[in-house]
Amino acid sequence: MALVSFIGRVLFASVFILSAWQEFNEFGVDGGPAAKELRPKFNVFSKTVSSHTGLQVPEFDIKYVVAAAVAFKGVGSILFTFGSTIGAYLLVLHQLILTPIVYDFYNYDTEKKEFGLLFTKFSQVGIYIFSRNEG
Repeated sequence: MALVSFIGRVLFASVFILSAWQEFNEFGVDGGPAAKELRPKFNVFSKTVSSHTGLQVPEFDIKYVVAAAVAFKGVGSILFTFGSTIGAYLLVLHQLILTPIVYDFYNYDTEKKEFGLLFTKFSQVGIYIFSRNEG
């Protein structure tokens, strides 16, 4: 049974490992394509947080967010593969931080097609995170 559990952890973590490896290889000096895609969404997220809470999100270079995401995914998935709960927490933390930024359904009218697509993806990630923490 331990072998089956290990194979399951390897298969699960492989998604994060491959994603981290791809982002690491494409990183370059500016954060690569991930930074280019994340920058506008992060700006909108920052404005939304500021307007709803009154808190100012500090300014920083987006390539540091991408580097942190790569580190969380890479280290977290390797630790998770070997059964560490710290690895699982790193992966959950990665998902909790980036999911509301990447799947920004709250910026669209509920009647728009984008709202439905982004909300569905956001909900699937949330359901998955909470179901993994219960078991």
